[in-house]
Amino acid sequence: MSRREREEATVRAVLDAAPPPVVPAGLCAQAVRRGGRALRRRRLVRRAGWLVLCALLVAFVVWAAVARPWAEPPARTTPPLTGW
Repeated sequence: MSRREREEATVRAVLDAAPPPVVPAGLCAQAVRRGGRALRRRRLVRRAGWLVLCALLVAFVVWAAVARPWAEPPARTTPPLTGW
């Protein structure tokens, strides 16, 4: 008898000797309720994340339109006048 066969026989003996576990009556309903609550919470967090991302995108576009960071800043001093 190989080691695997001995382990399998031991597991079968334990499973055959023990009575099936007793499952509480409301376990399925409780699991469904908790699962639904988790799904609603996950959906709410996902929607809030998208909302924050869209708000950040709009704020960035407005800032870029007003500040125009790609444009060269105006000169702060005038160039010297030579050759007059």
